Amino acid sequence: MTIDRFEHSLMIPCYDTDASKLLKPASFMNYAQEAANLHASVLGFGYEDMIETRAAWVLSRMHVKFLKHPGWRDNVKLCTWHKGPQGLFYIRDFRMTDEKGETLAAATTSWLVLNIDTRRIMRDVVLEEKGICRDNAIEIPCGKIRMPADAERIPAGARRAAYSDLDMNGHVNNAVYLIWAMDAVNPDITAACPLKEMEINFNHEVKSGETVSLFAAYREEEGSRACFVEGVIAASGKEPERQAFCVKLIF
Repeated sequence: MTIDRFEHSLMIPCYDTDASKLLKPASFMNYAQEAANLHASVLGFGYEDMIETRAAWVLSRMHVKFLKHPGWRDNVKLCTWHKGPQGLFYIRDFRMTDEKGETLAAATTSWLVLNIDTRRIMRDVVLEEKGICRDNAIEIPCGKIRMPADAERIPAGARRAAYSDLDMNGHVNNAVYLIWAMDAVNPDITAACPLKEMEINFNHEVKSGETVSLFAAYREEEGSRACFVEGVIAASGKEPERQAFCVKLIF
């Protein structure tokens, strides 16, 4: 491990696997977020460093390609690196490999720096230009995800944010959105084959007690089944209805 790369070795535990004993996509997201936090601390802009100026990292977009899902008790290595700024975003990539060094999953993420009091983007943040690595796990950062206009938008239930959904910042953890999305997909699809690819946008934070309505849409894309899921926060008081997240899942 060097300063420009952070590597974390782990064995896949049973509670992070599904009925097929394969790693859950949301568990991969949790691993990635923790690795990002640890590496940011090494580079001098981790949680403790940022909070001094009332700033915090917020994951905005993520694109993951699963080449092969590791299973229960498999030993894997997760590597992450900071690619520097791109517009308002800071880009960070990930690669998960098996014991032979073969790639299991590749991901790219786009992060924003927010003021934790105002919840607004901090545009004047200056991070020391160290530890930047330009290698690409996925070359192009995740773009804007929208529900397809040519597919039926199907109601897929609702979730009310509660204790177990919240993270240390007091809002629903990003991985929980992916759990909700996977639960919203037709179970005949999720049972038939593992997820091959995922792109997700996190558009509005969800706080405890807020209700998120889920909607799904399906279409065929180049021999694969594409499932789109969006979560919509119900209107409350002066707050209008707003999209919490939108995800594209390819099976």
